[in-house]
Amino acid sequence: MTSYKHVFAGIAAVAFGAAAWAQSPGVTPTAIVVGQSAALSGPAAALGTEMRLGAKLYFDQVNAQGGVNGRKIELVSLDDGYEPARTDANTKKLIAEDKVFALVGYVGTPTSMAALPIFTEAKVPFIGPFTGAESLREPFNRNIFHVRASYYDETEKIVEQLVTTGITKIAVFYQNDAYGKAGLAGVERAMKVRNLPIVATGTVERNTTDVATAVKTIAAKQPDAIVMVSAYKSIAAFVRAAKASGFNGQFHNVSFVGSKALSDELKQDGAGVAISQVVPFPWSPTAPVVKEYQQAMAKAGEKDVSFTSLEGYIAAKVFVEGLRRAGKDLTREKLVEGLEKGPIDVGGFQVNYTPTNHSGSKFVELTIIVKDGKFAK
Repeated sequence: MTSYKHVFAGIAAVAFGAAAWAQSPGVTPTAIVVGQSAALSGPAAALGTEMRLGAKLYFDQVNAQGGVNGRKIELVSLDDGYEPARTDANTKKLIAEDKVFALVGYVGTPTSMAALPIFTEAKVPFIGPFTGAESLREPFNRNIFHVRASYYDETEKIVEQLVTTGITKIAVFYQNDAYGKAGLAGVERAMKVRNLPIVATGTVERNTTDVATAVKTIAAKQPDAIVMVSAYKSIAAFVRAAKASGFNGQFHNVSFVGSKALSDELKQDGAGVAISQVVPFPWSPTAPVVKEYQQAMAKAGEKDVSFTSLEGYIAAKVFVEGLRRAGKDLTREKLVEGLEKGPIDVGGFQVNYTPTNHSGSKFVELTIIVKDGKFAK
């Protein structure tokens, strides 16, 4: 009889264990499934493919070493073409059908905003979105963990640099959606602090390159610098058209533009175009995380390092550290608590979350495209 009791006890334990796993979507004894919606096609495709590349590089690295507590990370990436309606559908699918444990490395402000009510209601952690919009930071949302500095931080750094060098006639070219307006708000904020007006504004619609009206409107006011808040295709079109119209002032971008993709688009027209960055310089292995990233890229046969794929790599590292801190009995709540346990240093780049603040970094550095499409600090 004793042996039967042991058998029944074992069956009960297995059943209980299965029930416990069922309560943690995306988690099994051997796997952790995470989801991503990003532009993998269309005019902003480079942003999504690079972000995904960086995250997958690190997840593959972790998996090759046995995963986290014996579980390997499976990344499910869905293409949204940088269109919010598709992000909405993708997010619902990832949570309801694919049963992901967390969402990592979404790309864009309007797209992340489309996902916001969905993952908030489901209480799914949303880690390292590729956006600096204030609307995803305020009001505070316990599910969101930012790895990058905000657009307020970036535009403050840009305006500070311009004004310090005597440039005060500043215009703004921005994408006519939540992303562009977030960047515009950042420039307005930075200019207001200095009692300076924005001399002109111009817009472009998302995923288009119709910039003629914006160029005409802004050029008429003869600014000395233009802060630009859009993606690489429309920015390249704007820079070329502005130069053709006779503008010879400075061009400044926030990081979301996609630095490498912009340089590739502009070719010889890119020299002198400036971009603020929120991760370390990916061509200089001064920071340990950059050296590690470069080695992972080389091992994978990937030659073109970039700020965006480095950001994806860093976001994945932050997420994995949260998993490690959460322990073997993994739940979404334990992941959140693990990330909030204090500073996370991924190798010369640090984020710090508390129970009331998930804006992990304020790191901003200015770079410029130089000869042959390369970058300098």
